[in-house]
Amino acid sequence: MVFLHGTAIMHATAAGRPRAERVRQSRRRDPSVLDYASYVPTEAAVAKVLAWQRHGAQICYLSSHRAAADVQLDSQVLATGGFPSGDVFFRGQDETYAGVTRRAGADVLVEDDCESIGGHRRTTASELARTTGHAVTCVILPEFGGLAHLPDDPKELASLPSGAGAPPAPGEPSQASTQA
Repeated sequence: MVFLHGTAIMHATAAGRPRAERVRQSRRRDPSVLDYASYVPTEAAVAKVLAWQRHGAQICYLSSHRAAADVQLDSQVLATGGFPSGDVFFRGQDETYAGVTRRAGADVLVEDDCESIGGHRRTTASELARTTGHAVTCVILPEFGGLAHLPDDPKELASLPSGAGAPPAPGEPSQASTQA
């Protein structure tokens, strides 16, 4: 399962900007942050998810949206961006990200550290750590940092310690956190 907003896709004005600027844009709610139809892939996201699929992973996505119309926009962005097809899961009323992740049967979740909205305590991994149920390996990346540093083989991804993330882009401080 790949989280969408901030992990696999990002607001359009973030393209070509340093990761720190992308976070600032999100925090100050740049107009493109709310223009979900114009979202674009983060660096290497499409290539990485395609590699996981070629290696046999069943791909699904996790949206931050709750409204079906907004989730449909996410699906369109994924198709336009060239991502492999897969179900896009989202939270129902009173449902948590952890609940959705377990409902989807995900073995591995790749998500960002939620830096622009309050940090690691807002991640799905932190929710999963506070609840019981099916074990999920959580790979936490710097928000808007892309997927380039993750292994192409999903077996290697699944064997990372829970909470392990990719190194940041050159010149960027590490924002990855560990959640059990």
